[in-house]
Amino acid sequence: MRFWKYHGLGNDFVLVEDLDGTVAKDPDLVRSVCHRRFGVGADGVLYLGRSERADFAMRVMNADGSEAEMCGNGIRCLAKHIYDMGYKREERLTIETLAGVKEVTVAVVDGKVATATVDMGSPVLNRPAIPMRGEGRFINQGIEVAGKVVHGTAVSMGNPHLVIFDPLPDEDIERLAPLLHAHELFPRRTNVEFVKWRDGILEARVYERGAGWTMACGTGACATAVAASLLGTIELGREVQVRLPGGSLWITVAQDLSRVTMRGPATRVFEGRM
Repeated sequence: MRFWKYHGLGNDFVLVEDLDGTVAKDPDLVRSVCHRRFGVGADGVLYLGRSERADFAMRVMNADGSEAEMCGNGIRCLAKHIYDMGYKREERLTIETLAGVKEVTVAVVDGKVATATVDMGSPVLNRPAIPMRGEGRFINQGIEVAGKVVHGTAVSMGNPHLVIFDPLPDEDIERLAPLLHAHELFPRRTNVEFVKWRDGILEARVYERGAGWTMACGTGACATAVAASLLGTIELGREVQVRLPGGSLWITVAQDLSRVTMRGPATRVFEGRM
């Protein structure tokens, strides 16, 4: 099987083409491929497929073999692959995901995609739709874990996120992240962002569902900007820099919360066969 290795700010993927619909999405194989000692090594596997609703389709399997609804860094990598391989040499394309059809606009330098801007759609704040147990919105509310109460904001950007602005020491962050990710309030688990607002930049660390600590998370950066706007930390309608361990993404939350756009790089590392 031919594969390509990509990353978006260090959030890395093995990309497999499944244009004829014959490649099995086998969790055991995904775990083996993503293993950083005994496999290729990645945070997940991207499958490029056909779609009846869009130009192409994307499926995402996490490193633990579970499937994600959406991946912001992954969709930029997939768009780069589509353009660079010549499957569609247009700067605008649509990609179907389990979180709906997303529009991607690529920026081309010397014939190759350097960055991509993704219309991520509108954030979901209603708890049952995130999904999160309870009713209404969960904005800067307390959640108890391991005998400690932290305050978070729950947002779905196609997948669930819990964004925390509490000033926590690193040892608490390391200890609480996996517990919050599997908290009983989230029936399908959640991604967790720990955020600081510093010098006009949102700095975030992300514990990703199905992958653990990651260098970057596109949907997490979007959820972080949404939460910051709900708390009045940033201004709606203006692009904000979200700095992650692997680099920065630029996020704009529409003034009426109808749309979130994400801009950032995508990089091909190598290709091979397995």
